[in-house]
Amino acid sequence: MPYIPREDRKQYQDAIKELAEKIPEDRMQRPGHINYIVSLLLDRVYGSEMRYADHNEAIGVLTCIQSELYRRKTAPYEDLKINSEGDLQDL
Repeated sequence: MPYIPREDRKQYQDAIKELAEKIPEDRMQRPGHINYIVSLLLDRVYGSEMRYADHNEAIGVLTCIQSELYRRKTAPYEDLKINSEGDLQDL
């Protein structure tokens, strides 16, 4: 997860909670809404005059988000499923 000072996190919590409550629970709609929100946020942060360094930074941030999500959430879930359902070599 992103490691920013605790006091900096507080300024985002209410806005994130409010935004998260507006995202549909429907799995068919949810990805599009999340993509829209993240894309619009990046556009607002970087603006229409993005330079190569800005693109590089934004893509780096998105890549790190993906990697951290996998490391912190997906891998432990997969480990639980391996333990409960068996590993591939068990087939």
